[in-house]
Amino acid sequence: MPQSEPMLESRVYARQEIGRMPLEEVPTVIPAFHPVWAKADHDLIVVCDQEAAHGNFRAWAKITHHLVTGLNKTGRTRVDEELLRRTYSKLSARQPV
Repeated sequence: MPQSEPMLESRVYARQEIGRMPLEEVPTVIPAFHPVWAKADHDLIVVCDQEAAHGNFRAWAKITHHLVTGLNKTGRTRVDEELLRRTYSKLSARQPV
């Protein structure tokens, strides 16, 4: 945490670094993370991790937010490949960590 943010630094008890989630854990962890993924196809979750999330939980949270918005706008009830690809366009370009 930068020293330029002393007020924030004084409120953080311990900084926690969370590493990348291994691909083999993604199909188990992500459906438990949010109900939108509980109904999603296993292969779609794996593809999403490989193409956009790269095991980064913050990226998964952003993708999930955009997907939920997309589901609500389109009236769909399940994540599909078309909606997922539209979601990618809402993400900033990010390389795997």
